[in-house]
Amino acid sequence: MNAAEIKDLLIVAIPEGEIEVEGGGGKYVVSAVADMFENLNAVQRQQAIYSVLNKHISSGEIHAVSMRLQTKVEANSTE
Repeated sequence: MNAAEIKDLLIVAIPEGEIEVEGGGGKYVVSAVADMFENLNAVQRQQAIYSVLNKHISSGEIHAVSMRLQTKVEANSTE
């Protein structure tokens, strides 16, 4: 599993999102901006991403994932 494959999985799950995935060797950084994160706390946002990736984490293809998950409003306010 590589960063492009992870990004493809996340794009299917969050088609309206802006998603970037970096890394390799089982360790990845996911940055996602999507309205679906509205009204979700940090843990709930991470759970949404883990629900897509858990199969690959369980298999050992992915060892570690760091995440930066924001709504579009949050992302625009930090620019």
